[in-house]
Amino acid sequence: MAGPIATVGTAAPRTGAEAARERGGYRPALSLLASLFFMWGFITVINNTLLPHLRSVFDLDYTQTTLIESVWFIAYFVASIPAAKLIARVGYQRALVTGLGIMALGTFGMILAAHQVSYAITLTALFVIASGITLLQVAANPYVAVVGPAESAPARLNLVQAFNSLGTTLAPLFGGYLILGRSASGNAAAGATLTPAERLADAQSVQLPYLIVAVILVVLAVIIARFPLPAMSGSGGATARAAKAERAGLSLWRHRNLVLGVPAIFIYLIAEIGVSNLFINFVSQPEIGDLTHAQASRYLFLLWGGMMVGRFVGSYLMQRRSAETVLAGAAIGACAVMLVAAFATGHSAMWALISVGLFHAIMFPTIFTLGIRGLGPLTEEGAGLLIMAIAGGSLVVVQGWAADRFGLQRSFLITAGCELYVLFYALWGCRIGAAAPRPATA
Repeated sequence: MAGPIATVGTAAPRTGAEAARERGGYRPALSLLASLFFMWGFITVINNTLLPHLRSVFDLDYTQTTLIESVWFIAYFVASIPAAKLIARVGYQRALVTGLGIMALGTFGMILAAHQVSYAITLTALFVIASGITLLQVAANPYVAVVGPAESAPARLNLVQAFNSLGTTLAPLFGGYLILGRSASGNAAAGATLTPAERLADAQSVQLPYLIVAVILVVLAVIIARFPLPAMSGSGGATARAAKAERAGLSLWRHRNLVLGVPAIFIYLIAEIGVSNLFINFVSQPEIGDLTHAQASRYLFLLWGGMMVGRFVGSYLMQRRSAETVLAGAAIGACAVMLVAAFATGHSAMWALISVGLFHAIMFPTIFTLGIRGLGPLTEEGAGLLIMAIAGGSLVVVQGWAADRFGLQRSFLITAGCELYVLFYALWGCRIGAAAPRPATA
């Protein structure tokens, strides 16, 4: 069972001189690659300010609105395996350039969609952007992990992920100012109806921010294409053959922590994306925050900023408590605040929804780490399955359907239910042990 991560062999031992040269060679590359993590975090969260805007422009119900984000996450499932095959064919550097080019193509598609005021073109363009981000994720994460000394790989990955969090934190401010702040829908009272002329003007207000993003992506692609990225080491055929022989007869399905970890990430993504996508619409309601969409986007900044702070707090706590214990505490806290958001009113409900970012912060990386624990030679395949589980964000459309049928506020009971599965995984599902026997497929 092949995962969507390209195989990376174990690097051969290096001499002191080689290590010194490598330390001098990979750091500039790491600084450049951090910009990629920033950009895909930034572009992903721009959707959170874009969705309420598009809902007004196209007069969408919540199901149609969340379908936009579902298309985004379907790209993770569709594009991940082709991305791995492309990397194997053209190499990491060309794959990074290709991913940026695909993203730029999608952003130009968003400009066309704004000009044509087309919902269909919007969905297509966002799918293209997400496919480019998927290629970057599949290429950049393993590259950052192996480009430098193995002992500092976790520090490098945490560093670039911090830039990803910085992008997700700043994106609502950018989108709030250039999209919602410059549109009639962004400054109108909740439930206000736009005239045809206002809808056309609002649609075209998307053109400038996406043009800025497109130019930045093209510039990054040119820089990376010309940058002397350090070559990957240890990917020789002998290493690959040895790894294949070691995996023979082993099965991923015998590892309960992985088998239950894949749905844990899938279900967690439903919760995270549901909160962020419907946040602006929720806090804008008169009985909650009574804000315009532009004002609400500033509070979205706090939601994502809370996730960045939560990562630092979680890292500190895990030095004193087990990862399972911290994850269980986060799941209980997230479920509690989501119940408040679902049943309370006014600022109590609004701040409850904002605070969930603190609890969500550690969930993805902790579930991922627990899911691959003890896999040994199957670690790479297991990691591939966990990455594909990011496609769970596509099922946010279920929450959109619930919001249309039962009310936006009550739809957050789905989020509370997702937190309970994470709690189950932390307390029992992540334990290393045999799952139900299945035929070997790995």
